[in-house]
Amino acid sequence: MKLIKLKLKNYRNCKNIELDLNSKKVLIIGKNAQGKTNILESIYFLANLKSQRTINVIELINFEEKCFEINADIEKSETEIELDFFYNREKHREIKVNKVKTRPKEFKNILKTVLFSTQDLLLLRGTPQDRRDWLDVAISQIYPAYDDRLSKYNKIRIQKNNFLKDYNQNDTLFEVYNEQLAILGSNIIYLRKKFLKEIEKIAQEKHSTISGSENLTIRYHCNFLEEDDDFNISPSPLAGEDAFQYEQKSASIRKAGEGLYDKIEIEEIAEKFKQTLEERKKEEIRRGQTLVGPHRDDIIFYINGEEGTKFASQGQQRTIVLSLKLAELDIITQKTGEPPILLLDDVLAELDDIRQNYLLKTIAQNTQTIITSVDTLLFDKKFLEDVKIYRIENGK
Repeated sequence: MKLIKLKLKNYRNCKNIELDLNSKKVLIIGKNAQGKTNILESIYFLANLKSQRTINVIELINFEEKCFEINADIEKSETEIELDFFYNREKHREIKVNKVKTRPKEFKNILKTVLFSTQDLLLLRGTPQDRRDWLDVAISQIYPAYDDRLSKYNKIRIQKNNFLKDYNQNDTLFEVYNEQLAILGSNIIYLRKKFLKEIEKIAQEKHSTISGSENLTIRYHCNFLEEDDDFNISPSPLAGEDAFQYEQKSASIRKAGEGLYDKIEIEEIAEKFKQTLEERKKEEIRRGQTLVGPHRDDIIFYINGEEGTKFASQGQQRTIVLSLKLAELDIITQKTGEPPILLLDDVLAELDDIRQNYLLKTIAQNTQTIITSVDTLLFDKKFLEDVKIYRIENGK
């Protein structure tokens, strides 16, 4: 997968930019607050239809203008695809693939990216929401239906919260909300645990290589499951499959547990989910919010058995995040058959020489990498030989 061209119109401070990115390595040089990150953000936005910096799309519009546009030409599976996104202050949105209007679900399934920024280096010391956000975006790029189910889960959760704040002893409606949350939530938890098991194996190897001897383990902390409740989760052999359609499979396939379609495992999670919801019913009514579910879960990282958020040094934390990002790159490549575009946003300056060299040397030759930096001093002459370099100032 390669990004060939990128056009930005009124996107933050980039009022009119057109970039030829037809190169395996692209370097965007500029001082802080000149627009480097805005360019990478726009590419990430095309892949996920969301920004990593804001939940309000209107903030992406240049403050002097009424709308913004992103246009990109990409090469995927030896086929050229044109992507267009338009958004105005009236919240009107148009998304097109090859000039044809399409739905967000199909649009997000085209471009794949892995973003590694200075903000990611704070993943371990950040909030559980930060870690859930990283996990959800990573899973969505492999299993497109995941994002849709997560959105539906959150809508039902908000509806239940509103119901709890004005509780009228309607036990039937209470049970309906809990049933819906358990069905969707168990699928979400299943895929999160499955993905972490898959990415852990890859990240462990990379982490061991960088650190020399340390062992990385990753655990999904669910507020109603024991840590050893892995339910024999196994990797899926099929790209693009998801857990949410298992009920549509035939009974024989369900019984055999083909890939993600293991009905028994998901139902066991759902049963424990519903049981815990019932146990905490009075507390939820008293506090006016849903207290159980994937919206309250966390991801815990351990180095040699010690919890990373509490005991890891800054260097160890950065090794974990670097290993995760490179593992994410590998797993998307394995599942989709093509490497995603790697976006490195000012992150090299925050890594020491060992981690810098490991990152740049382990990037596969067929992975397009777009890097922002304040200068070229961090890169050796050999790396710069075949790099396309742009310099940006005040969004130009």
